[in-house]
Amino acid sequence: MSKTTPHDSDVSFIQALAELLRENDLTELQVKRDYGENDSLNVRVSRQSQTVVQTSVPAVAPVAAPAAPAAAPAPAATPASAPGEPSDPANHPGAVTSPMVGTVYVAPEPGAPPFITTGATVKEGDTLVIIEAMKTMNHIPAPRAGTIKRIMVEDGGAVEFGAPLVIIE
Repeated sequence: MSKTTPHDSDVSFIQALAELLRENDLTELQVKRDYGENDSLNVRVSRQSQTVVQTSVPAVAPVAAPAAPAAAPAPAATPASAPGEPSDPANHPGAVTSPMVGTVYVAPEPGAPPFITTGATVKEGDTLVIIEAMKTMNHIPAPRAGTIKRIMVEDGGAVEFGAPLVIIE
């Protein structure tokens, strides 16, 4: 179907908007793309929340639909959920989720100390991890100050959109 062809570039378009947001120190950016009658893409990128994609064509929705959080690899050293914690880490109130698909790195370069460790205190804006997407290194900042309770990813592992990266309390 040729109807889905114009939408092949939507993922890179959204990633470019996120990069534009970061480079210009903006807090929010909203764009609407019209492809034709009853066919459009609405994108809102914000620093305070996840990237939101709405579309009038159901076939396009999977482009930026959050993946199942179970797809994120958990390191062997990560303890199991304590009683009283949500069984799905992405539902934890302190969860920081991935804003994009890519490869996650926990240190600035191989052999360097990691950005964060379990029990470490972070300030808002501190780099938690780097996600490489389309040969671009994207620093993922802490959305708030707190203590790192769990690190949900392994260095060099793949990460999906919406997958939990760390839990900050």
